Amino acid sequence: MAKGKTGAPGKARGKSPVKRASKPPAQRQYWSADAMRKSNALDIEPSTFTWGDPRRIARSLKRSAELSRRRKAGPYQSAMSMLNFYINRAGRGLTAERKRILAQAKLELRRLFDRA
Repeated sequence: MAKGKTGAPGKARGKSPVKRASKPPAQRQYWSADAMRKSNALDIEPSTFTWGDPRRIARSLKRSAELSRRRKAGPYQSAMSMLNFYINRAGRGLTAERKRILAQAKLELRRLFDRA
């Protein structure tokens, strides 16, 4: 009889899932929110990603990336990474309008850094 990777035939691997009591939405702490506040990548202006003007968002990210001394990569990569991080972490919570504005901000950021 062939043994499974755990050594015993027919025995399930790992532990059974543990159910955790979930906190109400107002009390949840997300690691991504903490990363946005304390990131070593950039010091961005408060509420940057909530603005309605893609050009303003891109200019702010560019300015922050160029002035930051804590970033590890170049200004363009740092600015684009922060924008992508926000888009990816917000995920399904973004409305179609917000996604459109942030996608336009990416295009504008490429243009500002002469990468378009």
